[in-house]
Amino acid sequence: MTGRSLVLIEKTGIVGVIGLGYIGLPTAAILADHGVRTIGMDVSERNVAAVNNGEVPFVEPGLREVLERAVNSGTLTATTQTPTADAYIVAVPTPFTDTHSADLSYIEAAADGIATKLTGGELIILESTSPPGATEHMAARILSARPDLTAEDILVAHCPERVLPGKIMDEMITNDRIIGGLTRRAAEAARDLYSAFCTGEFLLTDARTAEMAKLTENSFRDVNIAFANELSVISHKLGIDVWELIELANHHPRVNILQPGPGVGGHCIAVDPWFIVDAAPEQANLIRTARQTNDAKPEWVLGRIEQALEAAGENPTVALLGLAFKANIDDLRESPSLRIAEKLAQRAPGAEILAVEPHVEELPRALQGFSNVALTSLDAALAQADVVVLLVDHDDFKRVAPEVLAGKTVIDTRGTWR
Repeated sequence: MTGRSLVLIEKTGIVGVIGLGYIGLPTAAILADHGVRTIGMDVSERNVAAVNNGEVPFVEPGLREVLERAVNSGTLTATTQTPTADAYIVAVPTPFTDTHSADLSYIEAAADGIATKLTGGELIILESTSPPGATEHMAARILSARPDLTAEDILVAHCPERVLPGKIMDEMITNDRIIGGLTRRAAEAARDLYSAFCTGEFLLTDARTAEMAKLTENSFRDVNIAFANELSVISHKLGIDVWELIELANHHPRVNILQPGPGVGGHCIAVDPWFIVDAAPEQANLIRTARQTNDAKPEWVLGRIEQALEAAGENPTVALLGLAFKANIDDLRESPSLRIAEKLAQRAPGAEILAVEPHVEELPRALQGFSNVALTSLDAALAQADVVVLLVDHDDFKRVAPEVLAGKTVIDTRGTWR
């Protein structure tokens, strides 16, 4: 069929961003702030209402200011329905199942919504981190729903996000961008769209390579974190300060060991390696082992906490400092700290658990059913606790004075209070 010409960056064109979460909302706000008419879509009425009021539904430095400008200028609106647009950016979750295979249901739902709006000539970008072949799957689903269209009538590409929570608003603009098209024309169209705001280098490739590149980046980090986490377990057994050990080893000019922690969380590093394992289970031995090592770390931390509680006597009080998956954000996705808190509540019903997370206003849903868990201020938790466990190195926790911890059993999983 003869489709309309693709209009992307001109102010008369419209970009629809499907999913207004930790990646979709910053993307929509930055696009709109650069003059691109943008309509964000999300299934959450609460999120949509917040965006239309210029309010940020989660913590991300710098996002509020950009969002307010975009909404006030009229270049950004939000809706619960898939909009009609010239280009679409799909930024929906891609969790894994109980068998560690990718759950593509959110992508499929987005594709179904987009399919009903197409007239031909649109650009459709999958930005969600995905296993190899997911972009092709999305395109096939759209075309299956629209037999009046052919593969030549739409432009489909994969452009994985590569930003660090807490620095998204800067890195989304300055980071290099991998762009993988199902066709060269699709890759070039996606590049033209992102050039509205991205100052980094554009690296064009095919969709499967782009998908694998994002998984590779996060698997590389996961493997290296696993090395540090395994070192921490070994060092504890041998009576060695792992942070001093790593600091000394890193003085070698070709050694750069990462820092250990209570595990690995977040929407990327804790998930993406499993997509590679699922795609090539017989070959991905090192990647699988690293993932298992990091997934086992929270249980090891739990063991240390349980030993400390047993030594503290009857009805002990423990302060768990931090529930987010990393410092200075409110993101709880795949958080090892939250997993530790939940399991401790189950396994130590006689202990009073004081959870401290300065970036949330109420206990996460996973903890709300436990009578022995309360969300508490930092000062109150430190005053009452027999055992203090540092799980996340939020700035507020770094400022705790040593004398406040005197007489308490301290388990520092981040090496912050050395």
